[in-house]
Amino acid sequence: MGDKPMKINNKEYSCAIELTLDIIGGKWKPIILWKLAKNDVLRFSELKRSMGIITQKMLTQQLRELEAYEMVHRKVYAEVPPKVEYSLTKQGKSVMPILDVMCKWGTDYFESVVSDNEE
Repeated sequence: MGDKPMKINNKEYSCAIELTLDIIGGKWKPIILWKLAKNDVLRFSELKRSMGIITQKMLTQQLRELEAYEMVHRKVYAEVPPKVEYSLTKQGKSVMPILDVMCKWGTDYFESVVSDNEE
């Protein structure tokens, strides 16, 4: 199953790992998903503030990509100024066990490297 060619959103993938990395890979997407999971709903400005050095353009681009893959839900309120909230979809929530494992691995790796360098 993992090596069967797949086509989604006019893109062809040679394996499931390639598809997974396209959806959640990169510097910002996992962090966006993580922040939304920990906060349930965030406005654009809250999400940007919580992420530090990400530019508005990059955050917008990454959110659009996550929305295109139905990982993130964008809710727009008819207000002035416009109010936009982001939350995880069912698909977005389904990736959290993967991100939890990545977080644990990163912590374990860090502790291992730090303890190896202290010896």
